[in-house]
Amino acid sequence: MIGLTVDRVETFAVALPTVRSFGVSGGSVAVKGTPSIRVLVKVSADGVHGWGEATPIPAWTYETTESIVSTIENYLAPAIIGRPVWDLDGISRIFDRTINRGFSIGAPLAKSAVDVALHDLLGRALNVPIGVLWGQRRTEDIQLAWIVSGQTPDEVTDCVDEGRAHGYEAFKVKIGLNDERTDLAVVTAVRTAAPEAPLWVDANQAYTCDTAIRMAHLLQDLGVTAFEQPLPANDVAGQKRLRAASPLPVALDESLRHPTDLATFVKLDAVDVAIAKVQRSGGLMLSRRLCQLAEDCGVRLMGSGLTDSDIGLAASLHLFAAFGIGTPVDLNGRQFIESPYATTTVHLDAGRALVPTGPGLGVEVDEATVRELAAL
Repeated sequence: MIGLTVDRVETFAVALPTVRSFGVSGGSVAVKGTPSIRVLVKVSADGVHGWGEATPIPAWTYETTESIVSTIENYLAPAIIGRPVWDLDGISRIFDRTINRGFSIGAPLAKSAVDVALHDLLGRALNVPIGVLWGQRRTEDIQLAWIVSGQTPDEVTDCVDEGRAHGYEAFKVKIGLNDERTDLAVVTAVRTAAPEAPLWVDANQAYTCDTAIRMAHLLQDLGVTAFEQPLPANDVAGQKRLRAASPLPVALDESLRHPTDLATFVKLDAVDVAIAKVQRSGGLMLSRRLCQLAEDCGVRLMGSGLTDSDIGLAASLHLFAAFGIGTPVDLNGRQFIESPYATTTVHLDAGRALVPTGPGLGVEVDEATVRELAAL
C-alpha cells in the first residue's frame, strides 16, 4: 500500500431518481420526478480504486455540475497523478495551491469528492473501514433527522407525519423561505405535530441580524435546540452580536468553510455549535481537523450533509462516528434521492443509520450502472 500512487481520476455526472421535492431559502434543491445530478469520482491506483461524491447545488453554493467536473478533470486530477495515495495531508496542500482559497476555500465540493475517494481507496487497499484507518470510531449507529421544508403549516404537518411513519423521531425545519410570521407558524406547526421530538431550525443565511434576534426570541418557547446559520456566511460582526443576544444556541454551517474560520469565531466568542459537513469543508481531511478543533475548544458539534447519495452518506457517517456526535444529524439524501448504483451500502432502520463496516466507505459501487446513469 505504501507504494501505491494515483494513476487515474474519472468523473461521472449521474442522474439519480428524485423521490421528494426540497427547497431552501436560496431556492429549489430537488424536484420530484426530475433527476438529481451528482458527480461521482473514481480514483484508481495500481488496480485499487475508491469512490467519492460531489453534490452540485447552485441554490446553496457556487459550484455547478459543469464546474465540478472541469475543476477535477483539468486541475485537481493532473495535480495528483503519480502522488502517493497515503499522503492525504500533502494532497490537501496541493489542492490549496492548485485552486486557491480566495474568500472561500476554493471549489470545496470538487476537492471533497477526490478526498473522499482517496480515503475509500486507502481503506480498500488495507481492507479496513475508514474508522479503523483513522483509529477513531466512537459509535456504531447515528440518529438521523427528518427534514421539513414547506410553505404552510398544513404542508409541514403532513411532512412531519410522513417522517414519523418512517420511524424518525427528530426534525430539522428549513426557515427563511417566507416572512417572519409564516416562518414562526411553520415551526409552531412542526412542534405541535411532534411535541417531544428534538427540533432545530436552519435559515440558510436568509436573515439580517435584527430579524434573527427577533426570531430567536419568538422560537425559544418552542423547544428549539439550535438556530442554524441565520446570517450570511461572511457576516462575522453580525454573528458576534447575534450570539450575544440570542436565547437559542447559534450554529454555524456555511460560515465554516475551513477550520481557520471556526478558530476565528471561537476567538470572537461568536459560536455555540459547529456543524460538521464533509463537502462544505472540502472533504474528510479538513472536516476531521474542524471537528477536532471544535472538540478541543468546547464547541458543541452537530452533523449535516448535502442531500448526498449513498457514497456521501457513508463518508459523513464515518466522520460523525469518529467524533461520537450524539445529537440527531441532518443526513437527508435517502429522504430525497435514490442511489441505484450502490449494491452493498448503508443500512437505515427507523431513522437510525448503521455506520458501515466494510473496507473503505463500506459502499460497493456498480460501475456499469454508474456509466448507464452518466448524464455528461
